[in-house]
Amino acid sequence: MPKRLGAVLREKMGQRRGMLVPGAPNALSARVVEDLGFEAIYLTGAGIANMFLGVPDVGIISLPELAQHTAAARDVVSLPLIVDADTGFGNAINVGHTVRTLERAGADAIQVEDQVMPKRCGHFHGKDVITAGEMTGKVKAAVYARTSEDLLIIARTDVLAIEGVEAAVERAQLYVEAGADATFIEAPRSTEEMRAIASHVGVPQIANMVIGGKTPMLTADELGQMGFGIVLYANAALQGALLGMQRTLSSLKLRGLLTEDDGLVASFKERQRLVQKDRFDDLERRYSANEPT
Repeated sequence: MPKRLGAVLREKMGQRRGMLVPGAPNALSARVVEDLGFEAIYLTGAGIANMFLGVPDVGIISLPELAQHTAAARDVVSLPLIVDADTGFGNAINVGHTVRTLERAGADAIQVEDQVMPKRCGHFHGKDVITAGEMTGKVKAAVYARTSEDLLIIARTDVLAIEGVEAAVERAQLYVEAGADATFIEAPRSTEEMRAIASHVGVPQIANMVIGGKTPMLTADELGQMGFGIVLYANAALQGALLGMQRTLSSLKLRGLLTEDDGLVASFKERQRLVQKDRFDDLERRYSANEPT
């Protein structure tokens, strides 16, 4: 039998070659990621908040909304799906419920972080974290709640911004001992801090390249040489789409006309290809009832 997607993701992360993983804020962008040949997809909490509700990443998205987006993405892609579950929506009991809910929705990996609730974007100021002991309990609850060991638990810490890189590495190691399959130390501020993260924690690490954020922008090859398992671009697609919308609609407002020849929009044909209109046409032909003659 083919390997389950979580097992595939575990194997790829374990190679520590800096695998590029773009973020997707919705099902259509997840399909674009797959269509372009990437190896995994990150369902971004910040992206869903921005794209779905038009609000900043400050902990407003709920678990039912996240599960709905997870299920929608799972229904249209066949790549491993990493889901950003923020703080797990509460205490250790809530984290267990979150893991069960998102696993049923189609997640192959679930990321939980140690910020206080409501959380903030990892590259915002004013973050605070729960105790290491409380987060360790959340990780244990997440591991206990999953029904398959192929579901990966990723433990993120934001303590670096508060106590420094040594404290962050120490927390990551505690989360590994609690059962985390990978850890994610958010917002390192220098190349030296990134090297320390990659070399001092025993499980695969995630490097988060936030365009305009606090972390130095390094290539996937450079981060792979350091030993990072995943190089995450959580909101590159969202930021690109935002600029595209602004440019396209500005041109429309200025000229009063917009066509495919302007080079600002995907063609009608390409849009239908990405949403697999031909497949739905085939289903309609195959299963629609024939009217009596």
